[in-house]
Amino acid sequence: MDRRRVIVEGIRPMLDGGRFPIKRVVGDVVAVEADVYGDGHDEVSARLRWRHEKQRNWREAPMVSLGNDRWRASFAVDALGTYRYVVEGWVDHFKTWRHDLKKRIGAEQAGASDLRSGAGGVNEAADRARGRDAEALRAWATRLRHEDVPQAERCEDALSDDLDALMARWPDLEHATAYDVELQVAVDPVRARCSAWYELFPRSWATTPGAHGTFRELVARLPYIEAMGFDTIYLPPIHPIGESRRKGRNNAVEAGPDDVGSPWGIGGSEGGHKEVHPRLGTVADFRALVQEAGTRGIDVAIDIAFQVSPDHPYVREHPEWFRMRPDGTVQYAENPPKKYQDIYPFDFESADWRGLWRELESVFLFWIEQGVRTFRVDNPHTKPFPFWEWCIGRIKARYPDVIFLSEAFTRPRRMYRLAKLGFSQSYTYFAWRNDKAELEKYLLELTRSEVAEFFRPSFWPNTPDILNEYLQTGGRAAFMARVVLAATLCSNYGIYGPAFELLEHVPREPGSEEYLHSEKYEIREWDFDHPDSLSAFIGRLNRIRRENPALHENRTLRFHFIDNRQLIAYSKASGIDDPRSLNPYGDELVPPAPVPPAGEPANNVILTVVNIDPAYTQSGWVEVPLEKLGLRPDQPFAVEDLLTGAKYTWRGAWNYVELNPRVSPAHVFRIARETDDEAAS
Repeated sequence: MDRRRVIVEGIRPMLDGGRFPIKRVVGDVVAVEADVYGDGHDEVSARLRWRHEKQRNWREAPMVSLGNDRWRASFAVDALGTYRYVVEGWVDHFKTWRHDLKKRIGAEQAGASDLRSGAGGVNEAADRARGRDAEALRAWATRLRHEDVPQAERCEDALSDDLDALMARWPDLEHATAYDVELQVAVDPVRARCSAWYELFPRSWATTPGAHGTFRELVARLPYIEAMGFDTIYLPPIHPIGESRRKGRNNAVEAGPDDVGSPWGIGGSEGGHKEVHPRLGTVADFRALVQEAGTRGIDVAIDIAFQVSPDHPYVREHPEWFRMRPDGTVQYAENPPKKYQDIYPFDFESADWRGLWRELESVFLFWIEQGVRTFRVDNPHTKPFPFWEWCIGRIKARYPDVIFLSEAFTRPRRMYRLAKLGFSQSYTYFAWRNDKAELEKYLLELTRSEVAEFFRPSFWPNTPDILNEYLQTGGRAAFMARVVLAATLCSNYGIYGPAFELLEHVPREPGSEEYLHSEKYEIREWDFDHPDSLSAFIGRLNRIRRENPALHENRTLRFHFIDNRQLIAYSKASGIDDPRSLNPYGDELVPPAPVPPAGEPANNVILTVVNIDPAYTQSGWVEVPLEKLGLRPDQPFAVEDLLTGAKYTWRGAWNYVELNPRVSPAHVFRIARETDDEAAS
């Protein structure tokens, strides 16, 4: 038992009682709230303390009362790595004395003893203070008890803001209550929050038709990717591919003599996870690709797939890392009805699990040494959670700028656990959310719940494994609508190309999401100059993303009512002090904070309207929350469609839109206030 009388609880943000860190990027401001209260009638004060894990000294800021025992303060995170923060509260005897003195003055009951009592508290603060503050506090104490000074003047001094500020700097914390867990913030590079990925198989990017592509040839084609505005190139596994049980075209169980196999069948006579496929080039060629891409502002991400072909050196050198079948053969991977005869999974329950963990960590470290800072991890949910927490934690401690993308198409709790354990970004269910109601419900979960504190979604309309029915049947308009949704709903998104921009849509068989002539099993020849290509459209979309800060994050996403179920409308805004006041449909999770005053719009507002019916023209009236966006109801405002350059003048909250999918299935409007003179002209 002790004499601490204040309770600190209800801290937000906080994950699982502080078990996991929340996530932010460099430059973010972390707003912290807590319930801080005590017994009786004494006044309470609170403060927020924080430090980077590599700093010894704590910084602090007073918390501001929001009413009803709720307090708030904030701090900026300006370096990569982990920050720690804690909330403290204490009974503030000086604040209590001031509060009571005000009431006594109002009731004309204040006396000399009240002032002497206050002077004693100021003297105690002077003993805690240093330098000029200590001298100033002693002077205040002397004046408060100096009976030659009229009592009215001393009462006025007692309530001085200057004295209050000075006392707040030297509080009595002997019996302060600190929350019993130091909470954490994991701070990542900005690209962890906002990125545009382009997936490609380098073996299909040869400059000679029919040949096996190389890293050097991919370097020559970088201008094509740069022109589309992607900042991350993602390469499926680049390692040697096994010969044994190699898959043939369209996932045939037996490969022909010229079949190149699946890149995920990793390992052969040439080596394993730390080597490159000899037909792609050398490790030096790969480093040259990374360097050249970097000069163009493009990161190169590689796939980390912890599985092996039967020919991988690990099978021979470490048979203890694999699970054996009763007939003495190694158990290959299965996900019924799918069978992966060309892949052996690791046995993470092996007696030599420590050796396995260290070796897998070394795979990441090897590629980091080659200049890679972004990894897409294949099926992490099929490996133990403790391994990822250990591995990612160790890597991030040495290389805090590394980004990990989790490819875990699994149940939500598994996806979320992986994110909590350290994955920077995560694939999502976006590919299967095509209906308006499904999209809105899913985005509310991702952006308006605790999930937003740790799970950074990445929206992919297609992958080499996923060609959904909407893209199979919707034609060009479906591809355009889906990429606009991915790029504007989510600050992280990606496409698998050139299949996407070239409108690849034929499934292997009816009801399948597998591509016919899947690039996973064969080299494809792509017509990069095809007149129907969406490359220019995607380039314009990515330029819109770069130039509009509103699209760089998800926290201000707000859906708007539109009277047509085939049209979906939503906005994002930058320059808003507290985006929680913009919760969808006005569903406030916390009391709203100030937004820009009327007539002063947010710095950047993007309103997107998408026709999700790829076959027919759809129209409707969309409601724009004028006051929430700093627009005056009595003043017209301008909207510019950044996809087409068309400009319109809108008036009032309700405005008409019409989208013909054969022309363009979407508007991406930038909203700007229009002056009365501009409206008149």
